[in-house]
Order: sequence, then structure tokens, then C-alpha cells
Amino acid sequence: MQHKKDILSNMLKKDKIKLHFLEDNRDYTVDYGTRLEQFVEKYSEYHKGPILAARFNNSILELSKPVEWDGSIKFIDISELDGLRIYQRSLILLANVAIKRLFGDDKKMIVYHSIGRNLYCEAPGLEITEDFIRKIKAEIKKLVSMDLPIEKITVEKNKAIEFFESLGEYDKVRLFKYRKKKTVKLYKLLDYVMYFYGYVIPRTSFIRVFDVRKYNKGFILMHPDPNVPDKVTEFVEIPKLTSIFLEYEKWAEIMGVRSVGDINQIIVDKKIRDLISVAEALHEKKIALIAEQFMNSKARIILIAGPSSSGKTTFSKRLTLQLRANGLKPVVISLDDYFVDRDRTPLDENGKPDFESIYALDLELFNQNMLGLLNGKEVEIPKFDFKTGRRVWKGKKLRISSDQPLVVEGIHGLNELLTSSIPRELKFKIYVSALTQLNIDDLNRIPTTDTRIIRRMVRDEKFRGHSALDTLKMWPNVRKGEEKYIFPFQEEADAMFNSALIYELAVLKLFAEPLLVQVNNSEPEFSEAMRLLKFLDYFLPITDLDDIPKNSILREFIGMSIFKY
Repeated sequence: MQHKKDILSNMLKKDKIKLHFLEDNRDYTVDYGTRLEQFVEKYSEYHKGPILAARFNNSILELSKPVEWDGSIKFIDISELDGLRIYQRSLILLANVAIKRLFGDDKKMIVYHSIGRNLYCEAPGLEITEDFIRKIKAEIKKLVSMDLPIEKITVEKNKAIEFFESLGEYDKVRLFKYRKKKTVKLYKLLDYVMYFYGYVIPRTSFIRVFDVRKYNKGFILMHPDPNVPDKVTEFVEIPKLTSIFLEYEKWAEIMGVRSVGDINQIIVDKKIRDLISVAEALHEKKIALIAEQFMNSKARIILIAGPSSSGKTTFSKRLTLQLRANGLKPVVISLDDYFVDRDRTPLDENGKPDFESIYALDLELFNQNMLGLLNGKEVEIPKFDFKTGRRVWKGKKLRISSDQPLVVEGIHGLNELLTSSIPRELKFKIYVSALTQLNIDDLNRIPTTDTRIIRRMVRDEKFRGHSALDTLKMWPNVRKGEEKYIFPFQEEADAMFNSALIYELAVLKLFAEPLLVQVNNSEPEFSEAMRLLKFLDYFLPITDLDDIPKNSILREFIGMSIFKY
């Protein structure tokens, strides 16, 4: 078998390689094994921020990796999401090395969650003072100025396990234990070796802009703004959302589940049913508390908002049941029925209909109807015909009593403009999002968007006939709409609900992997599909789906829910 591999390798190996650079459509013939790092200075003029990696035939290639075959090249800078991830990862690497150099090899940092675009971290066993922050910043700057190489090394999995066990980094020991791959790729800076899920920069000097600031019990690691790469991203406190992150992280630590390795061990030990039951019970408890919070307010209308695939629909239905259990008779209003006729839909900057704009809704009619209902009047509710793109009237009349709350779900629920005619004290706003409280390990966090895109991919294929590629293609526009219409208003919420389930990615893996492998390498989305496949590979699957309750938010995406959508 090895002889056959050698023959194939020799067949593919060339003395010269042809590279086509998409920035200027130029071709170069280079030596086999050339590193793209030598082209960075030449192509920097085409990029606002530093070049961090390259997209080579739709796969991401580190600048330090030798090129071994013909292909097209497009460099990646921080304005791209992949570039931002590489910069964040590399900054974490430098910060962790700085902590070890200053305070001892046994010290480390833990990356917990994002605060806006920045990262909240802690350093167990160390007091985070302003002096600590000053020293860390100075040490990172020193590492950057030294222009040190960051070496990528491949080791056997059992050797990696043995190495991290000797360091007491058991999060990685548990992570590697159940991985199918027999080797592990590690990164080495000076004498410090770390593991990262994803790519990093080739040299420390690529980190040009950063900041560190004290926050809570830890510190904020700040990187450049993707749109203004010579300045760090503005730090904006989001206390309500941060408190939800911290609440769930504390719960996860109590349960002994902080990383993927912990979940895998629970699956192997056949204790996953108990974890599922506790996670679902926590959801039910939180929904009941939110219902009680509404009952204790003077509000009459409940407005539920959140980004795509947050499970808003199932949450709305479960909240409605809790309100009914409290003796109320809630009435659900669909914002979809208040779309303006399609030919009146506002256009985005590209001249295309922007259906996620708040002005795609008939705000005047919606406010008239809601005020009328709250004042005890009979109101005719419209119906939007999505086939014709026009509003129709079918004689649907509605009147509510003074003890009947209105429940409205839609992305603009937190924006005061949606309900500008209704006094604030009559509104109870709820923000729903899947705020993942699980990390791959101490240095590798799971972004909340990863859970949501996997949820959506599974649901789109199962219920809407969309392929994984379709979902990946539309996702950037979905995210753009969220950044514009949802996230700026999240702190307006009176209550927040974290719809993430600590076990769900081990379930979604079963559904998502067969979809992702179908994405062809000729597609620009191929690198993202491969990234998500690699991510899901960390998880052992949960195969007994009967353990998942029929009213679970997860059922909204995998099917067999008791609710109709």
C-alpha cells in the first residue's frame, strides 16, 4: 500500500507549479513547494488589512505551507470572516504564551465567550489587575516585535495525549481521546506548544493591532475592526447578554460539562439521557420564569425577537403554553402578515429587495391594529399571500379582552420603531438566541453562529428542500441582516432566553455531516463546509433520538415536534 502511495505522489509531484492570483488575474510559474508567504508583500496593496492566509482552490491554505500543485489563489485578510478567525486565534496564542512567560509554564488563559466582537477571557489562579493588563500588553508587543516563527507540527495522537496529560491540560486529553484521526496538528511558539482548531499566522509580526482591558473577573482580548483594520473593535458593554453567558457557563461547570471532551465522555459512559433531561428541564424552568416575569409586569403585548435559527417559534409556543397554565389566553399575531406588497419592498444597497428591513413591514397598519386590539376594539387582521406577493383580506376579525396578552414573533420585535404608537410599559420584550455555552477546549471556543448555521442547514434540508450549499450561500446575507436589524437592539430586552442545548451538536452531527460532504470543492463555500465538518468531527454522535422530548427546541430543526409550524 505504501509503495502505491509513493508512486501516486511521484506522479503528482512537479518541478514547477502554475499559480493564478485572482487579485490581479496574473499567472506565475514557481518551484514546487513554494510558500505563499513570499507573495504577501506584493499583494498587500490589494487589501486594507494584513494578509493572513490564502484561499487555494477554495480551500484555506496557511501562508507557511508549501504549495504542491497548480491552482488559483485569493489572499484572505481580516475583512473576511475566515481572516478574522485566524487573527483571533493567533492573538489568543500570543496572549497565552505571554501569560506563561510572565507567570509560569503552569499558568494559562481560558477563552469563555464573545462580548460583541471581542473575547472575554480569564486566567485561573491569577489576579487580574491593571498591572496584570499592562504586563500582558507589553509582553504581547514584545513577541510581535521579535517577529518569531509559529511552527506547525504533526504528532501522533497518543503522543499528543501524553504530552498534554503531562501539562495537566485534561480538556485536550479528553478532546483527542475519541477523535478518529491518528495524528494531531499543533502550533509551537518558542518552547510553547498549543492546539488550535483552525489556522494561525506564520509569524508573530502579523499581529499589528490589539488591546487588552480588564473586565469583570477577567479581561477582554480586543482585535481590529474588520472594517477599519488599523483600529481595535470598539468595546461596547452588553451586560444583559453577558449575564446570560455567565449564568449558563456556571450551570455547565456545576454539571461537569465545559468542553466537547466532557460531552463525549458522558456519551461513552451512557449517561447522556440524564444530561438531556436536565438540559431540557432547565429550558422549561427558564420559560416558566419568563412567563412569571411577564405576569408581574403591566405589559399587554409580548414581542419576541432573535437571530436566525434561534428556536424563536418553539420558544413562542412553549411560552404560550406557560401563559395558559397561568390562566391567560394569549393571542398570537404573525408579523409576516404585515409585509407591504412586494413591489413596495425597500431595496438594499445592491438594488435588491430587502425583506429583512423594518420598512418591508406596514408599520402604520400594524400599530393601528395593535392599538385597536389593546383598546378592546374589533380589528380585521390581514393575510399576506407569499405566492402573489400581495396582502389579501379574508374577513378575519379579532377582538381581545383585557386579560389576553398579544404574542408577536419577528426579527424587529426589540426595535421601538415597530411598535412606536404603543406605550413602552405595555410592551414586554424577549430576546432569544442560541448562546453556546460549550467550548472545544480552554483556548478554542464555539461561536454561537456555528450552532445556528448547523441548525438552519438541517432544518432547510428537512423542511424547505434546500441543500447545505444553498444555506451556506445565503448565510452571509442572513448575518448581515442580523447585524443591522437585531443585534443593535438586544439590550432592549426585558428578558433573555438562551435556546442552546448543551448536547445538541452531538445530535445535529448525524444530520449535518451527510449534507456538508455534498458541497463540491468547485464552490467558494467549500472551505466553510470543510471547517464545519472538521468541527463536527470532534463530537461523538447521540444516536437514540427518542430521548429528546417532542417539545424540545431541537425538534424544530430535526423534526418530530409536537408543535405545528
